[in-house]
Amino acid sequence: MRRTVFDEDHEAFRDTIRAFIEAEVVPVYEEWFAAGQAPRDFYLKLGELGVFGINVPEEFGGAGLETHKFEAIQYEETARAGVSFGGSGVHVLLALPYIKSLATDEQKKRFLPKFVSGEEMWALAMTEPGTGSDLAGMKTTAKLSEDGTHYVLNGSKTFITGGVHADRVIVCARTDAPTAEDRRHGISLFAVDTKAEGYSIGRKLDKLGLRTSDTAELAFVDVKVPVDDLLGEENKGFYYLGSNLPSERWGIAFGAYAQAKAAVRFAKEYVQDRTVFGKTVASFQNTKFELAACQAEVDAAEAVADRALEALDAGELTAAEAASAKLFCTEVAHRVIDRCLQLHGGYGFMNEYPIARLYADNRVNRIYGGTSEVMKMIIAKDMGL
Repeated sequence: MRRTVFDEDHEAFRDTIRAFIEAEVVPVYEEWFAAGQAPRDFYLKLGELGVFGINVPEEFGGAGLETHKFEAIQYEETARAGVSFGGSGVHVLLALPYIKSLATDEQKKRFLPKFVSGEEMWALAMTEPGTGSDLAGMKTTAKLSEDGTHYVLNGSKTFITGGVHADRVIVCARTDAPTAEDRRHGISLFAVDTKAEGYSIGRKLDKLGLRTSDTAELAFVDVKVPVDDLLGEENKGFYYLGSNLPSERWGIAFGAYAQAKAAVRFAKEYVQDRTVFGKTVASFQNTKFELAACQAEVDAAEAVADRALEALDAGELTAAEAASAKLFCTEVAHRVIDRCLQLHGGYGFMNEYPIARLYADNRVNRIYGGTSEVMKMIIAKDMGL
């Protein structure tokens, strides 16, 4: 079946990204993997390439486009090469929608030019120790000062991707207590300067996968946040978060599909080169059947991911549809990558092979952005169950 989601401009961008990855990422990726993060100056290179500004209005230094298709190509090309762009994914996929939809004109003038260049990297801090997916249970507080000039931020966050290198973090905090009728009331969003006194980075977390993305614990002790850095209105943060979840879940779905597609490529190349009992592993019927089954699953995941992408660009992707796409694509990737690793035999367990890293990286897809169990709850509710 002919794929129709991308046009000539997208494919030209694909060529550019592929060449960039080969020149700037592949030769040093082993160093990033050992260090547990990409170097900070790499994000300046991404800024120069223009990938941070695709969806940013031209008046702030961006390309002024309204599409996620260029992001999709980045997912495919990094997976294809067995690399990542470090913790930069949250910068565009998670942080930018809040800036575009909630920031005032004054805030956009302050934030977006450096966002586009990579001079200021952004992250999103929602999760807290002990709360997990229960965002309404967050304990971090932001109290307005008596003179009304700033908020005083206290609390902690964990699992914050991009948290080590971030220059600004969108922090979710309670500005009011929950009500008996609505425990989600009272949450607000702040664009917090990481250089502020009382802001500190705790542990850089030692993760199973996604080793090149910096993930950290954050702590806030009497951090003064100017009132001018409040994003949107007070106490409406939970609803702002919900409005951006479909795009976040699409990103996870598409990234998982891209990983599954890459896994089939890695396995196919390996079994064609690997010889056992005097013939290639690819010549055995079991190998052919396994890869054929994996390819069929990848084809289905591609169709789902592409359909969700088109709906997202059209502004029509619902919460239930995004949940369905995430559930399906992440579960497919789990099965496909596991089977492709099996075809590598013992070498599939070695980190020098991209399939091993892919196996570890993929595991979190069924957890973050809402677990598979949460996705099922959303889908069931939409079904009227």
